[in-house]
Amino acid sequence: MNALRRLPRRPLQQRFASTSTAPPPARGRPLRTAALVVVGAGTAYTLGALFPPSVATLLSPRPAPGPPTDIFSPESLAYTASLEAKLQALPLLAELRREGGTAEEGEWYETRPYTTVPEHRRVNNLTAGSLRGPGKLALPPLLRVKKDESETVGILHVGRALCGHDGIVHGGMLATLLDESLGRTAIRNLPDQVGVTAWLKVDYRKPTHADQFIVLRTRLIEGKGRKVWVEGQIGDLDGVVLVQARSVPSLSSRVIAEADKHRKPQCHVRPASLRETPVVCRTAPDHGRARAMGGEAPRRHGCLTLTPGVDRRR
Repeated sequence: MNALRRLPRRPLQQRFASTSTAPPPARGRPLRTAALVVVGAGTAYTLGALFPPSVATLLSPRPAPGPPTDIFSPESLAYTASLEAKLQALPLLAELRREGGTAEEGEWYETRPYTTVPEHRRVNNLTAGSLRGPGKLALPPLLRVKKDESETVGILHVGRALCGHDGIVHGGMLATLLDESLGRTAIRNLPDQVGVTAWLKVDYRKPTHADQFIVLRTRLIEGKGRKVWVEGQIGDLDGVVLVQARSVPSLSSRVIAEADKHRKPQCHVRPASLRETPVVCRTAPDHGRARAMGGEAPRRHGCLTLTPGVDRRR
């Protein structure tokens, strides 16, 4: 016990000083955290503005009202007029008109299909009647056509009521538009301007968003006898290709036989001196049959008056 008492005792201050203590909190850490949050939020906002989340748009498109039931109501007519003004103000259209020139002096002319289709035919036509109106095909297409009928550039608006997946134009609708556009170019280069689509190959490259102007381009590749080869594409106003297609419309014997059933003879009245002269009439297709996009009538043929040794076209 005496030995224990003789052990040196450490002062109380020394014992407490030798124990470990926590370092004081670093100053400025809240400022660094706040700065990182601000920088991260700013970066995310900038990237989101430059590169919109298309996947999110596809999965959850913005809501839109359905098409009006009366396409001739004041609201529908006002919407159509507003859309027409936007169409005429497109920079692409101004560029096409400037490069193609006027119909009198340039190599291209301009036309608006469906505007000449009679009302009794329009109501039973898919693209000219059933799909016409706000939310669908609100405007007739505006076409810039090369005078030799080898190329066409068309601009039209596709609405929200033409969708399969909400916000995305139905693939069948795009194929229909391509079929009619390619058919117009092809029929203008077929004999008698009568034909049907033998086959149509469609390659969907990217989703086509609804409620926008799209650009349809068609081009004649080759014409040989009763067949023509044409190709085309659908793109947006920025030139991004959305759909590509190739088609072979042809003039088959079955089409010719069917067209013959609906042909009307086109003969002129002959003078009295030729009343007994046999006449062979070449017929022309009825205006309601085999029309190209826009309802332009096909060519007509005249009649042949047969006299001994002489064939005269009347």
